[in-house]
Amino acid sequence: MTRLAATDLTLAYDEREITSGLDIEIPNGEVTVIIGPNACGKSTLLRALSRLLKPKSGTVLLDGGDIHRLPTKEVARRLGLLPQSPIAPEGILVGDLVARGRTPHQTLFQQWSKADEAAVLAALASTGTEDLVDRAVDELSGGQRQRVWIAMALAQETDLLLLDEPTTFLDISHQIEVLELVTQLNREAGRTIVLVLHDLNLACRYSHHLVAMRDGRIMASGAPNEVITAEQVHEVFGLDCVVIDDPIAGTPLVVPKGSTASARSGPAVAALA
Repeated sequence: MTRLAATDLTLAYDEREITSGLDIEIPNGEVTVIIGPNACGKSTLLRALSRLLKPKSGTVLLDGGDIHRLPTKEVARRLGLLPQSPIAPEGILVGDLVARGRTPHQTLFQQWSKADEAAVLAALASTGTEDLVDRAVDELSGGQRQRVWIAMALAQETDLLLLDEPTTFLDISHQIEVLELVTQLNREAGRTIVLVLHDLNLACRYSHHLVAMRDGRIMASGAPNEVITAEQVHEVFGLDCVVIDDPIAGTPLVVPKGSTASARSGPAVAALA
């Protein structure tokens, strides 16, 4: 059974409709990346899948049941979420922030346990943040902060993890660092991971499954080499390009066309066009 799916999903903010009649299934044990132009509904869809946004109509299914009929703590024990641009309380230490991931597992009569401690230590180890445990979160670099936030989500001990634009505002080296960590978490523990990303080439390199959206609709879904074609990129993004093989990963690599670049680069680029 698909662990996370949605059927006939209509999403809206007040009266502004974002999606209508949308169906999606997230493949188990794979990294799925949702792509699409700005304001196409990517983050809105992720918010609905994570129970942060209640659908106007339709159903989000978690392990076969309506996610909105499940208790909040039960959802948090099954699904971890890293929202877009999370904000840490001022002055909070890394260890304390990661420990907050254990909240769904605690009760009024059991606030902290050896299992909680073990989960936090494992999350810190998985993300390579053990040495940061006594540092203030607001003193960290962007890449370090993202790894710490992911550690907090991992401390929930869920095998289903949703990340909304985890590489936004990071330089390229830190983007790769975060996405390599995502790959590691998927490979080592078989976690099902869903990300929203803007960079098509990184999305292709680090995903098993792509979902391409435009204007609140899913235009294509499948393996990167099935979804990322020159025709599909033009349809979804309005971008003229050529698609070649990434020389490192062998995944699709999108090379935008442009008259200025072609004029500067001469015959080689003209031949691709």
